[in-house]
Amino acid sequence: MQQNSSVTEFLLLGLTQDPLKQKIVFVIFLIFYLGTVVGNMLIIVTIKSSRTLGSRMYFFLFYLSFADSCFSNSTAPRLIVDAVSEKKIISYNECMTQVFALHLFGCMEIFVLILMAVDRYVATCKPLRYLTIMSQQVCIILIVIAWIGSFIHSTAQIILALILPFCRPYLIDHYCCDLQPLLKLACMDTYMINLLLVSNSGAICSSSFMILIISYINILHSLRNHSAKGRKRALSACTSHLIVVILFFGPCIFIYTCPPTTFPMDKMVAVFYAIGTPFLNPLIYTVRNAEVKNAMRKLWHGKIISENKGQIEGLT
Repeated sequence: MQQNSSVTEFLLLGLTQDPLKQKIVFVIFLIFYLGTVVGNMLIIVTIKSSRTLGSRMYFFLFYLSFADSCFSNSTAPRLIVDAVSEKKIISYNECMTQVFALHLFGCMEIFVLILMAVDRYVATCKPLRYLTIMSQQVCIILIVIAWIGSFIHSTAQIILALILPFCRPYLIDHYCCDLQPLLKLACMDTYMINLLLVSNSGAICSSSFMILIISYINILHSLRNHSAKGRKRALSACTSHLIVVILFFGPCIFIYTCPPTTFPMDKMVAVFYAIGTPFLNPLIYTVRNAEVKNAMRKLWHGKIISENKGQIEGLT
């Protein structure tokens, strides 16, 4: 048995070994990655630049887009590069860093989605006390707590990964480093560690999903007492949030609550979870949100006007 101190690198098997399919993977996920970065950065810049998007919902949306960008960056670049590389080698330190980053920003996204649900619940069910309950100071404290909780969760995950002793060959049957594929390489009985994984990541995903669903059921139930216009606006915002929650938590629960066996769809579910949802989130929040679309138009229009003005002044 070799201790993990002797491990210097792993070999990732990726999504496929077929050369043609690897090229398709490269093109598809390069498009997804660029769309994720551009879409989320556009939301971040718009929220920071626009005076009309000063509500608490957009404060949390800013951090959701930031977490999405970082979450995607923890896996997508390596997947894209490995798709056109002969040997998909990842160093031990880089592998452990990827495990930490994946869980840090993934957990942060979960907590931000919960905070967005809380914000919508207070706005819908307690509108007269909304500004008091969800003050700027309270929102900042909640975000700080979310970062601390995410750091604690990812630290627990990396500790479990660091104590694993590995045996040769160091072949990871996955496109990235995560605790589940690493457990399959360990030279030890991993039952207890897998139990800790399920009780940590699995419990966070499942319990958070249930909390979110219950909160949105209460929100939808309370909409009966609102005016038609207010009901339509609140329903539109809640629908966007629900779509994001289902798309994110469905794969998350599947990955972290399943028994330690390999299913043919495991990799594709993991890809959708880590790359697909960060790509779809900006589309959902911009296509279904008139305020964000209008703010983006104003921002873009303002930049065009300032650029044209600068060109005219330069000519004169």
